Amino acid sequence: MMKIRKNWFLLMSIVMSISLFLAACSTSETTNEGSSNSSNTSEGESEAVEVEEGEDVAAFYEGKRIRFIVPYDPGGGYDEYARMLTPYLEKYTGARIEIANLPGAGGMRGVNELWRSPKDGLTIAHMNGSAMVTNQLAGMEGAEYKVEEFGYLGRVVDDLRVLSVKPDGDFDTADDLFTTERSIKLGATGLGGSTYVDAVVVGEALELNQEVLHGYDSSSVVETAIIRGDVDGMWGSYGSAVDRIEDGVVKVILQSGFDRSDVLPDIPTILEMAEKNNASATSIELLEVQESLAAVGRPVAAPPGVPEERLAFLRDAFEKAMNDPEFIEKAESAQRDLNYVSGEEMDEILQNATEMSDEVKDILLAAIRGEL
Repeated sequence: MMKIRKNWFLLMSIVMSISLFLAACSTSETTNEGSSNSSNTSEGESEAVEVEEGEDVAAFYEGKRIRFIVPYDPGGGYDEYARMLTPYLEKYTGARIEIANLPGAGGMRGVNELWRSPKDGLTIAHMNGSAMVTNQLAGMEGAEYKVEEFGYLGRVVDDLRVLSVKPDGDFDTADDLFTTERSIKLGATGLGGSTYVDAVVVGEALELNQEVLHGYDSSSVVETAIIRGDVDGMWGSYGSAVDRIEDGVVKVILQSGFDRSDVLPDIPTILEMAEKNNASATSIELLEVQESLAAVGRPVAAPPGVPEERLAFLRDAFEKAMNDPEFIEKAESAQRDLNYVSGEEMDEILQNATEMSDEVKDILLAAIRGEL
């Protein structure tokens, strides 16, 4: 009898151990891999969230986990901004922020994940706003989202775009782009990416004699090609290239913006060069649309349909985080620009970025699709 009891207890122990193991497996998460915690409907969007009237929003967020999606690999500019912001978002929300890096499809994988996430206000993402707008406008495969429907907390920074060239190359100033007797070779990453679209749009508007060589794995690979002399230059984010610019690896000869940036006061803007070289009205409009797209910059957003009180709370926390003196000091030390605008202002910026004449839209879409 004693032997039967011992065997019975042993069997029950094994069964309980297996049950606990299976339960743990079913609830495990892989934050760094960005596994989805969405509850999706058949349309690919999460269900609406019902909240009690007069909900204490601060109490709701206290101690909760907010998933912060970064649609690019760890170590890049987007990731660095998100990790710098995290302690200050935690400070002003009372929640615990967990970064989820979701690289893929030029940033669309992470943005699609945000689009499908629950509407409870516990998921946010730091996105390449201008690229997401252009991908949606062009109907790029994989763009499941609608940028105008996200709940924007605000913008971290707008992207100052610059044309970088080899310091001892054939192009010393922007004027040389118009007087060269040979084709200008610009490097770019994939079709539809900002390095490609910027190059093609500016070349089309300014009627430059240029060739855009795309397909490089990353901007750093293009910079290596510049140093080797395989290409003359590339369009890219100033923030991403600032270290190489300051080290003299590349130099800037042209910049985006309606006005010259304070960090590049001696470098002409695209619009300056367009007016100087008598560009057409359509070309000017094309460049103005391009500037409006750049103004979308790098926003932080929540999924569509987050309850108004929770979105307002997140917007307020984001504004406080962006204006926290300690955060600003850290960003300056890391040589990361900041240019905050509110969530409400983001709505207006997005509207401006998507309003254009049919002629300009056709040119822009052709550029995005690689048809120019």
